[in-house]
Amino acid sequence: MNNDIRRILIVEDEPKLARLVSDYLKAASFETAIIADGREVVPAVKARVPDLILLDLMLPGRDGFDVCRELRTFSDVPIVMMTARVEEIDRLVGLELGADDYICKPFSPREVVARVKAILRRTQRGNGGSAPAVPEEEGLRIDESTYTASFKGNALDLTPVEFRLLKTLAAAPGRVFSRDQLLDNLYTDHRVVTDRTVDSHIKNLRRKLDAVSPEQELIRSIYGVGYKLEI
Repeated sequence: MNNDIRRILIVEDEPKLARLVSDYLKAASFETAIIADGREVVPAVKARVPDLILLDLMLPGRDGFDVCRELRTFSDVPIVMMTARVEEIDRLVGLELGADDYICKPFSPREVVARVKAILRRTQRGNGGSAPAVPEEEGLRIDESTYTASFKGNALDLTPVEFRLLKTLAAAPGRVFSRDQLLDNLYTDHRVVTDRTVDSHIKNLRRKLDAVSPEQELIRSIYGVGYKLEI
């Protein structure tokens, strides 16, 4: 078997959905394995660590939150939670436990494949993998000493607040920041503002990034949680 093929562990107790996701991933040249019982996940990961886990929350035997919590005690394998539970508290708890992303049901299998590819590209770069380096003129550059930023070689005309917002997001690409977390980094004078202030600054920052690269959505909204930067 080709050792370069990435292996995705699908933890889902709905057989048709699990098979559908598996078929799309296989068509995208991934290897897949399916587990339907939450109690089997940790032993399976310890026996053979996958490259990424698609983890349903509502599982027989052991729920996805509990599984994610234990996985994070010994592994940093990327985890994408698949859930129909859209309550904000579920999302925030999941992120605090170490989930890398969420996909809400019902979803498109193509979206799952796209998310998997994006996360694996990100983690490969973070682990010093063999992904091709991004030339500086094509990437995001942030200079804290001069409070300047550029993307794809184009200077971004940012306000101090927008600069701090971008710097916070860029410090952990792929991580979802809540509005409260972003607010903590926006103003140096600790003024009292509403969390919707973040939305306004995000809108302005997106507009300036889109002017440089309209084909690439760098800042993604995660419904009910906050925002993340994808590079």
